[in-house]
Amino acid sequence: MLLPAFICSIEKNVIYSMRKLLLIISILLVGVALNAQSKRDSLLRVLRTAKEDTAKITLLLAVQKTYSANNFDSSFYYINTAKDLADKLKTDKFDYPINNKYSIYYYFKNDYDKAISYALKAKEVAEKQKDLVLLARTYNNIAGIHNHFNHPKIAIEYMLKCLDIAERAKDSSTFSSYNVTASETYGSLRQWDKAAIYAIKGIGYGKQFNEVGSVMNGMNNLSVCYSQLNKLDSAVWINEQQLALAKRENNIVHTNYALINLCYNNFRNGNTKAMKPYCDELRRNNNSLPGMRLAAEANVALALGFIGEEKYVQAAAQLDSGILTATAEENNISLENLYKTYSVLYYLQKKIKEAELYVYKTDSVVSKRNLEELNQYAEDLEKKYGTEKKEAQIQLQQTQLKQKNTLNYLLILGAAALLIILLLGYRNYKNRQRLQQLKIDELLAEKKLTATEAVLKGEEQERTRLAKDLHDGLGGMLSGVKYSLSNMKGNMIMTPDNLQAMERSIDMLDGSIKEMRRLAHNMMPEILVRYGLNVALQEFCSDIDQSGVIRADYQSVGMDKVVVEQTTAITLYRIVQELVNNAIKHAAAKNVLVQAHASEQEKLLTITVEDDGKGFDVDTLQRSPGIGWSNIQNRVEFLKGKIDVKSAPDKGVSVLIEVNVSGF
Repeated sequence: MLLPAFICSIEKNVIYSMRKLLLIISILLVGVALNAQSKRDSLLRVLRTAKEDTAKITLLLAVQKTYSANNFDSSFYYINTAKDLADKLKTDKFDYPINNKYSIYYYFKNDYDKAISYALKAKEVAEKQKDLVLLARTYNNIAGIHNHFNHPKIAIEYMLKCLDIAERAKDSSTFSSYNVTASETYGSLRQWDKAAIYAIKGIGYGKQFNEVGSVMNGMNNLSVCYSQLNKLDSAVWINEQQLALAKRENNIVHTNYALINLCYNNFRNGNTKAMKPYCDELRRNNNSLPGMRLAAEANVALALGFIGEEKYVQAAAQLDSGILTATAEENNISLENLYKTYSVLYYLQKKIKEAELYVYKTDSVVSKRNLEELNQYAEDLEKKYGTEKKEAQIQLQQTQLKQKNTLNYLLILGAAALLIILLLGYRNYKNRQRLQQLKIDELLAEKKLTATEAVLKGEEQERTRLAKDLHDGLGGMLSGVKYSLSNMKGNMIMTPDNLQAMERSIDMLDGSIKEMRRLAHNMMPEILVRYGLNVALQEFCSDIDQSGVIRADYQSVGMDKVVVEQTTAITLYRIVQELVNNAIKHAAAKNVLVQAHASEQEKLLTITVEDDGKGFDVDTLQRSPGIGWSNIQNRVEFLKGKIDVKSAPDKGVSVLIEVNVSGF
């Protein structure tokens, strides 16, 4: 029976929490031989006659290993026996494996404090022995514990350390379990793509080094990733492979994980008919489940099977049984899953009030679990900083002892330090002196710039005054004289010679008026003030070209988009005048090109003046610049611009000027 779409949507949230639990919790059982009943029997026969020595401790730990996956009570018994014998023999040779196995046992008993405590003891042993292989395995175990108890942010730190140390130790046989733990960690952080990559790596390494446990763990994690990525067909296929491998290895833990996963994924996929054989087998295995947490999750899976068959009473019975188990075990993760499934059950029956009640219960469990996680995190921080405080006190005592032993050395070092201080003081004095000189140079440059500005402004003001005087004063007088002569010509009777002389005088007077106007225009071109730099430069080049002295061409790009401030425009106009005059007077050039480019993006105005004259050696400008060139440089410095000159004998001259403008 296919479920309605809205039911699948609700179930997706339920499955997420269940999947989070089923990110495999048996990571720590690397290399356990689960189908070793005959091996266990032979070990037990040898154990009965073994002497009380270290060889017997090794034998006890080997027997414990055969129980570690499916009989926790027997496993704990043999760990205790090995620990007692090691204490009796006063040997620390087995401190690492014993602490590690205690950590695994309490991990499966859901006792975080003891699990992490023994794992940290194992880490201290590995660090003391400077054994990178053991240290990597310990970091892997610690990451697995934090994953299991929903501390992924702490787990990722230990996991990355584990992978780094394993690479340095080249312990390739453990890569399978480490990559599986990494996949679990990234899964806890909901980074499913990364988690899938590490799960696939873990499966590959597990097959390469015959680590069957890691292969099954990797398959379990990979199915979770596919489920979260909504690749449900792939998830079901992986679970079927996991089930077949677990049955072949007689691994009851993974068999039931696979069955539970198959129930979940088929339910989500709407394939409820496929769930029945898995639910039936899970029901038959119910009495052989090796942990109450797994039993509670089995209740959820069986309830989903009954929901798929629309047997709501039986589904409720399974959920009630699971709630009793999870409550007794204080298993909040399974309790959350049970409550969510109960809400789905009631929604299917259209009992909205009851469904909302279980949604509220789910939220309460989540809040409680989040609070427990915060409290645990705070407790870990307190322990961490408490340990750091003790280490700081020990370090303080050691420092005090060192201070007493090094007092004589300090006297010698003091004399050396005094000498160094004197040298540093002298160097500091020289640096300050240099900085002071730089400030003086900067002030002089600023003073020079101010003086240049004053000269240029004064020069332009004087040009403007002279232009007005010429145009308004002398121009008016000459025009008046011309008018008077013209009247006299019309009112007087003159001989032909006198008339010719009069006309010649009037023509000379016209030429004088034109020349006066030209001089006034050059001193302060009215077109520059009225229409701006672009039009003024175009008119200037056109006048030069029409004069026949030299062929002048003007090109502009973007100049119609910029309004150049008047002082800047006048200064640039004078620079172009000077450069063009140089090309006419000194370069013997036939052609001159003036280009202007305004860049709005860079807020930059670039002017280039090029000629095809005889050129010169640029170095001569540095040795003995002329007055004209000094004026050009002063004007560019006044505008805080840049100037670049390129020339060589018989190669012409190219002058590029860049000025920052803001009038876009």
